[in-house]
Amino acid sequence: MVILGIESTAHTFGIGIVDTTGQILADVKAVYSPQEGGIHPREAAEHHQAYALRVLSKALAQANISNDQVNGIAFSQGPGLPPALRVGAVFARSLATSLGVPLLGVNHCVAHIEQARFFTKANHPLVIYLSGGNTQITTLIAQRYRIFGETLDIALGNMLDMFAREANLKHPGGPKIEQLALQAKNGYHELPYTVKGMDLAFSGLLTASKQLLSQGVSLEEVSYSLQETAFSMIAEVTERALAHTQRKELIVTGGVAANSRLKEMLQIVAEEQSAQFASVPRKYAGDNGSMIAYNGLLLLQAGKRTAISESRAQPRWRLDQVDIPWGA
Repeated sequence: MVILGIESTAHTFGIGIVDTTGQILADVKAVYSPQEGGIHPREAAEHHQAYALRVLSKALAQANISNDQVNGIAFSQGPGLPPALRVGAVFARSLATSLGVPLLGVNHCVAHIEQARFFTKANHPLVIYLSGGNTQITTLIAQRYRIFGETLDIALGNMLDMFAREANLKHPGGPKIEQLALQAKNGYHELPYTVKGMDLAFSGLLTASKQLLSQGVSLEEVSYSLQETAFSMIAEVTERALAHTQRKELIVTGGVAANSRLKEMLQIVAEEQSAQFASVPRKYAGDNGSMIAYNGLLLLQAGKRTAISESRAQPRWRLDQVDIPWGA
């Protein structure tokens, strides 16, 4: 069995192909990078339309298969930017119909988590999911991912990108901020630390970081202070969630999971709570088609299909609204 997955929630149009064991046969992507500012949804959609067939051709060649060897078409149904999601959904419907194979609508957040579980071999982990659009602490209970903490305003990845734009750093900003933070020489500047129960807020931190920059504090020092504050907030909520759920495995996934300082902090939290820590491989931390394909495989193995009439994009499809038929 071979499943083809299409990712198109934001800046990435990706196609991945996996076999029955979850092995990745192909993972190809084209990434939209705005000339200035953040992601422009319509421009992202136009980018995805322009690259869809080229990405598909490269993925099939990389997997060394033809169209007629594909047994299912999975696609990111949500959450995400509506214009970008629609491009992926239309492309997926067209492929599934022409090939006569099942269509499989995938929740983008679940796909990140399940791919991380596959790579880390974690059975019942507490999951820290951090990306441009999501900041959530979750674990699987009774076939649903239950949220134990999340952002109250903007997601961590989005906050980092917004600060990067203020500092005239090109998108994506997170990796550039990480490198700048390593060059800071004069220590930490105090910034707003906003944890409310099990939830977090980053807008005050963002505003104060911009103000520091405007006051002449070096970009390296502000980047360091911003990271240390934001990641400490994540670590605090994670520690309480581990203590509450009694999970003995902790994994981190999503685009921000590529950050080495974040993983260092979470490793310490896990050790203090007698839990094993693991992270999704850096290569697959960001959006990719193979995670959609793998989630499609899980759905198909569970006997699930998505009817054409139910395949519309769901831009606000929350993680905790998804049934997980393969979960405990």
